[in-house]
Amino acid sequence: MSSTPSQFKIIAIDGGAAVGKSSTSKVLAERLDLMHVDTGAHYRTLTAALLADGVQPNDPELDRRLETLDLNTQLAGRSARLSINGVVPEDAAIRSPEVNASVSKFAAIPLIRQALFEYQRDQAEVARQAGFAGLIMEGRDIGSVIFPDAAYRFFLEADEATRAARRAKEGQTDSIADRDKMDTNRKNAPLICPDGAIRVDTGPRTLEEVIEHIIQLIHDQ
Repeated sequence: MSSTPSQFKIIAIDGGAAVGKSSTSKVLAERLDLMHVDTGAHYRTLTAALLADGVQPNDPELDRRLETLDLNTQLAGRSARLSINGVVPEDAAIRSPEVNASVSKFAAIPLIRQALFEYQRDQAEVARQAGFAGLIMEGRDIGSVIFPDAAYRFFLEADEATRAARRAKEGQTDSIADRDKMDTNRKNAPLICPDGAIRVDTGPRTLEEVIEHIIQLIHDQ
């Protein structure tokens, strides 16, 4: 598939925990003039808001509580952040041990995923209206569910030892294996490598090598 600079690009970046989705996506956003969206942060933000309101994953009032939440977008440079009822939480608040322990449980609930589905699809229009050359969205179901027709779909992966070392360097305490197992086995929008997506092994590559590799793949399509 050929592409011209005037075409609006949608790039889907999927993969498990600590494969380098965020680092890769942020640099690609800078290099290619894209708006960056981290959907993992969406689930963390929604999880943090629900936990703060006393809502647990098995709460029978979950549907009603979701209806009280106004989802919107605030831009900070190239980064599109989810705001809930006008508030964008601090990064530390959505990466707390409490959120780490619950985010995959909330993310497996169809009501939660449906609440974010249209919002995430609408981010392409947000990027267009803001004047970006395209959108790069990272997560675990972008190329399979949110933008299955995106022209550029990549699935990042790395060996578990490399990923564990990266997570420890970030100071995160969540279990990579447990999160990936839960996300891979959930019935609704499981973590998979979408058909037709390009696999990229980030384990043996530096960040710059991953960036250059993906940019070359985009230019070659």
